Amino acid sequence: MAKALRLGIAGLGTVGASVVRLLAKQGNRIAVKTGRAVEVAAVSARDPSRDRGLDLTGATWFTDPVEMAKSDGIDVFVELIGGDNGPAEASVRAALESGKHVVTANKALLAKHGVELAALAEKNGVNLNYEAAVAGGIPIVKTLRESMAGNEIARVYGILNGTCNYILTRMEAEGLSFGECLADAQRLGYAEADPTFDIEGFDTAHKLALLTSLSFGTKISSDDIYVEGITSITTADIQAADELGYRIKLLGVAQRTETGIEQRVHPTMVPKSSAIARIDGVLNAVAVDGDFVGEIVLAGPGAGGNATASSVAADIADIARGDLSPALGVPTAELEDYVRARMRLHEGGYYIRLSVPDRPGAFAEIARSMADAGISLESIVQRRREQIAGDDAEGSPEVRQTVILITHETTEVAVREALEAICAKGVVAGSPQMIRIEKLSS
Repeated sequence: MAKALRLGIAGLGTVGASVVRLLAKQGNRIAVKTGRAVEVAAVSARDPSRDRGLDLTGATWFTDPVEMAKSDGIDVFVELIGGDNGPAEASVRAALESGKHVVTANKALLAKHGVELAALAEKNGVNLNYEAAVAGGIPIVKTLRESMAGNEIARVYGILNGTCNYILTRMEAEGLSFGECLADAQRLGYAEADPTFDIEGFDTAHKLALLTSLSFGTKISSDDIYVEGITSITTADIQAADELGYRIKLLGVAQRTETGIEQRVHPTMVPKSSAIARIDGVLNAVAVDGDFVGEIVLAGPGAGGNATASSVAADIADIARGDLSPALGVPTAELEDYVRARMRLHEGGYYIRLSVPDRPGAFAEIARSMADAGISLESIVQRRREQIAGDDAEGSPEVRQTVILITHETTEVAVREALEAICAKGVVAGSPQMIRIEKLSS
């Protein structure tokens, strides 16, 4: 058997500790499958004295991950620190420049510096592997980089954030508000104390940027993603979706269009019959449309120490085997410049929720505005009436009715123009709610 592959693990938090435990338990299995033993030769953490319940006998401790990255005592640098700059970036660069393979779970780092780091890995003849950076334990990076090599991909989409999926699932199952579900997610550890990165869609956007590059052979462009979070979703929207045969999911979607590559993250109504609609709780799922294979869907745990460690171990095993692949599927010199599609030309159906004062002619004005924008309506659903305290001198209550419109396929620019016209005419109260309906296979 070949000389043992020596790992340096930077970061011993939840994921790092899980990686050490996995290697202790499955080390022999990995050695048999790859023909090379794997050992933890060095570790780096801020507090070496902390008891993590790990057996690190024989591992050299480093307080500076950059120093460890340059050390002659390791062959592979495993970065589990996090962050798009600072120690994570500095240590990964140092490892690649020193001719060390790198395994990372850091989607933020790759979304910002991925092309440059991939080129550095190619220059030095080493791997930059990052299966754990997208969708946790789901092997989507290897699938796109290797298994789908014989397909031209038209679209990749998925549920890429477990926090948002957990919240939307609870809202539907128990009729709870967004705020109640978010608080529960924080209590259970599914959401951070500051959940902005998750619930506003930025975490999904970072992951989508990597999937886009792998799918379409373009440079990573995380700044060119339309991002909309789930904070505007109400129980009324969840209930309406259910009655209409849909479920609401936060999706990241990337697809080819005539004007370029469209990247978008937003709440989406998906048919209950679709595979993606059945992904609940903290699970993730990614679907890929290939011209020869058709649509495939991979689902599984998208986060957590063990699931993420599983993907880290898979990347380590590839290196132990001697596999050397371009980080982004093709050499960086072959990556095309990213051309952003015009989002407002996006075509599909739309769900629109309006609060309409009970006034003569209000419905006619709404229908006229839709018709003027060339929008055909598939259905109109009138929901409950409610009395709202009036604003006039007498304080007379105003009766409002919730109206839900489902459009046939149209463009986003047409929908937005119609809604602007409706608001300008003063026939609705408050801001309209608009949710895209994605066409998916059953």
